[in-house]
Amino acid sequence: MLKNFLFDLDGTLLPMDMEKFIELYLASICKKFAPVIGIDPKLFARGIWKGAAAMGKNDGDCLNIEVFWRAMNDVCGKDMRVFSDSFDDYYRNEFVASKQATSVNPFAQKSVELIKKCGGKLIVATNPIFPKSATYRRIEWAGLDTNDFEYITTYDNSSRCKPNLNYFADICSVCGIVPEESIMVGNDVDEDMCASRLGFEVYLIKDCMINRKNKNISLYNNGSFADFYYWLENNI
Repeated sequence: MLKNFLFDLDGTLLPMDMEKFIELYLASICKKFAPVIGIDPKLFARGIWKGAAAMGKNDGDCLNIEVFWRAMNDVCGKDMRVFSDSFDDYYRNEFVASKQATSVNPFAQKSVELIKKCGGKLIVATNPIFPKSATYRRIEWAGLDTNDFEYITTYDNSSRCKPNLNYFADICSVCGIVPEESIMVGNDVDEDMCASRLGFEVYLIKDCMINRKNKNISLYNNGSFADFYYWLENNI
């Protein structure tokens, strides 16, 4: 019996044109910070990319937030963490420019409501490369309430990223759940469906699917978010 429902965010709960999102995000964050910090925008953007890559390789030595700032400092040649409060202010304000690359899927909202009604535990299992402020904002863009979720992974509370299986094991430990009673719902064949190797049920959302290696998706339950909602009605 499924008791715990883990959802990816970008491209799953929040439909997204990823290429456009990254373009808008980097343009807006560089516009805000490059003049203030006195740094070349391309160098600043390189710091963001290196920080994301470093977090992706983190294997539990420290929180992702520490890895991110270490990488930013290395690229930018100065202590960037002194601007952390300004980063949070950016995510609460100018970050909204990136919303143009996203949309709302009513079946994501309907699925969350159905799970709540049935007493299931809801978790946002998004790759934790953003701070809490940015992650909560994107959940709101999806038309969802952050209070509906028991746990939300961010770079402030996580020390690994998908597809590292210990990322999912950490969620189980923190939330007191077991894979055999849980499902991971996501759009990324590599990063989300790998949870099946730990014993999770999985469901691949195809609306904004990412399948870098053209893997055989028939191995997984799959369909649109509408399809998932109807599947959920029969499996909750």
